[in-house]
Amino acid sequence: MAGLSLSLLAVVAGVAWLATRPDTYVAPRPDPAGPRIAPEAAAAALEGLTAAVQDRDSDAARDLAAANDAASSSQLVALAVNAGLLQVEDFSLRYVDEASGISPDGTWSAAVDATWAFGGFDDAPARTEVLVTFRVGSAQTEQAQIVSVGGGDQRTPVWMGGPVTVRRTPSTLVLVAGDPARLADYQRVTEAALPPVTRVLKAWQPRLVVEVPADLAGLEAALDAEAGAYASIAAVTASPDGLLAPDAPLHVFVNPEVFDRNSEQGDRVVMSHEAAHVATRAPESMAPKWLVEGFADYIALRGIKLPVSRVAAQIIEQVRRQGVPQALPDQDDFNGAETHLGAAYEAAWLVCVVLAERGGEDALVRFYDQADGGGPLTGPLRAGFGWSERDLVSAWQQRLRELAR
Repeated sequence: MAGLSLSLLAVVAGVAWLATRPDTYVAPRPDPAGPRIAPEAAAAALEGLTAAVQDRDSDAARDLAAANDAASSSQLVALAVNAGLLQVEDFSLRYVDEASGISPDGTWSAAVDATWAFGGFDDAPARTEVLVTFRVGSAQTEQAQIVSVGGGDQRTPVWMGGPVTVRRTPSTLVLVAGDPARLADYQRVTEAALPPVTRVLKAWQPRLVVEVPADLAGLEAALDAEAGAYASIAAVTASPDGLLAPDAPLHVFVNPEVFDRNSEQGDRVVMSHEAAHVATRAPESMAPKWLVEGFADYIALRGIKLPVSRVAAQIIEQVRRQGVPQALPDQDDFNGAETHLGAAYEAAWLVCVVLAERGGEDALVRFYDQADGGGPLTGPLRAGFGWSERDLVSAWQQRLRELAR
């Protein structure tokens, strides 16, 4: 007992001595091992890259790349070169927030706000977040290096992903990633797609941008789409940032894995269809989906000398097997995952053909314009064609019956 008491006294005395020391005791913090995230250094690197792209200075862009990393150097140089080819304006990169922790090799990823516009074609800049990977040493003040731009779960604009080849005319801008030999074919198809649209939409002044990623994965990255969402789609009209503001740029994005399997005539039809969507700003339309898609196909197929039995082969076969549809195609029928997607497009096209035959092409154009803002179709149908919605469906069904005989 005596020994224990002496031990306790010693502990108490030690605590009292610490409490009466003139300087406050603070337990030392362990010095963190390895590199740390450096947002300020990354922001400075982004400022440098912004300047390099704006100045089209490939050497300055190369100096910001990760050391001894050929892929990093190639991508940043391509950013500056592509910007010159595309006449990029309003370009900026702004650090937003970390998207990952620091890796043992000193790399981390961050969400970066990017803005850009293609001069002469985009009325307003696109704006989206892209993923940028940085590398920095253990010293917080060390200059950050840029490892890559894009990837992860954020958008990767086609022109930011690597080298592109570009062909520009007063009315078209085509950019192709991957094999530069494809550029001439895409340019030819794009130019051929314009006359069918301007013959019907006479007020449209074409400024058509076509972006061709290297593959389906590149398309999905550019559109921030789920894997496989566009696997069966040849092309799609969309804004580069996914926004639908009234002045948002609208571009045609091509899926080369489908588009390149078409005949040249088929490619022209697809491109004219998408050009019609650009001309009418279809992604913003409040019109029924059957009218948006059917009208674009009406424009694209108007001058094609093919029998209706071939143009509408899938919907005709569907009618032979299942009978005449009870209603016009709805939104779900145009889901890219649907197996009867082709039949839905053909059915919608045939509705517009029936309308044009009834009231004339100008009446069809006016009808589209009136339906574009949303609202009931009853008034525009009666004014342009003397039909009710039931009359339209009946006439369309009758045409399908005749074709399926």
